[in-house]
Amino acid sequence: MLSLSVAGALVFSASPLALPTALAVGEGPGYGGNETINTSILTTYDEMADYLKKQDAKQANMELEIIGQSVKGRDLYLVKYMTNPDNPTILFLTQQHGNEQLTTEGALEFIKHMGSGKMKGVTDGVNVLIVPMLNADGAMGDVNFSLEDYVAKGDRNLTRYNANEVDLNRDHVNKIQPETQALHYNVMQKYDIDYMIDLHHQGTQSERDGELVSGSILYPTTPNVDEDVLLKSKQLGAVVFDAVDSTGWGHLGKYNGGNAETISRNGIAVEYGISTLLFEMRGMSDHEYEPYVLGQKSNGYLIKQTITTLDAAVRAISDGSIENADISFWDTLAT
Repeated sequence: MLSLSVAGALVFSASPLALPTALAVGEGPGYGGNETINTSILTTYDEMADYLKKQDAKQANMELEIIGQSVKGRDLYLVKYMTNPDNPTILFLTQQHGNEQLTTEGALEFIKHMGSGKMKGVTDGVNVLIVPMLNADGAMGDVNFSLEDYVAKGDRNLTRYNANEVDLNRDHVNKIQPETQALHYNVMQKYDIDYMIDLHHQGTQSERDGELVSGSILYPTTPNVDEDVLLKSKQLGAVVFDAVDSTGWGHLGKYNGGNAETISRNGIAVEYGISTLLFEMRGMSDHEYEPYVLGQKSNGYLIKQTITTLDAAVRAISDGSIENADISFWDTLAT
């Protein structure tokens, strides 16, 4: 399993948050036809499933649940840390788009982190749900259409779409695809969720203050969202922004997103009253359009950015500090 990558070298660490300070992720190289893009270093679906089962066996507080199957029949997993039903609950969702892999790599590291002594007492005040690699078929390139024009080399290509060539993050109203149905019927409608961070990857060229960003964030923008849900979404964003942007290597901007409720950030906020945050990390693991793909020298810090995000959100909800988060930064955060 890919753990953390620094300058293209794989590093397996028992303490994923302890990487040395580095240049901003946004300064990592784009593809440009020159950088190495090799998907064989990325965690496969089977490796992920095996890893989750091993962590479940090791961690007393962790529960592993199958919430459904993909188009091609792959089990879809939910990782649960449910210490008290009265606690606020946060859901982390990764890889609705199969070619946006590093958020899943970070989530898997965070699951290991959750079983470490560093999280002792934190989960007493918060329930944590994690759905990693929702689009398992797209992540494995096991789809019913050609990927011959995709950039990456290795044992597979990764695609945004599921096996039916459907964008899962445009299916949150009709809920036609089995992956979307599994998420809604067996997670969103089953658990009392207060917060959600939907983790994605964007293109490589977004900037803030003249510098390439390591990621972009956004709250629900549909006019139908409840005011309190919107406030808490902005507070969640403030927690993430403060945690990542203060590192010296993270540099976040505001995502330029739409208001369609077919998108999870908007639709889930309206349908379930869940405060949502979209986090778009810089660069994709594979794509047919070269400018969207990021050289893998940035992998390690993008994974670390995911871990930092999840850790900060869990801690802020657990200790209640999220309720005092200053949201004024949103007024001037550049897209």
